[in-house]
Amino acid sequence: MINKISVDDDVRDYIAISGKDYRVCTSCYGPALVPIEIKPPKNTDLVIKIGNNTLYVSRVQAMYISRVSMDMLYEPEYLNACPAIKEK
Repeated sequence: MINKISVDDDVRDYIAISGKDYRVCTSCYGPALVPIEIKPPKNTDLVIKIGNNTLYVSRVQAMYISRVSMDMLYEPEYLNACPAIKEK
């Protein structure tokens, strides 16, 4: 079952200022908030409009989270070390 997911105001502001679309996906550290250039959206993702941008939430993560928060944003060196994030 997919939860209704809220997005913290600071995440909304971050996405709006960046001007990029983001995705919450699975990483070695738990749910990760990453630009879609790093992890492109899938047609099964939950879609949340954030101003002119879009936040995609993977179907897997949508079953477990109820909100998107800034603690899901990881430094690139952490993500680069995670095989789930690295490009194949």
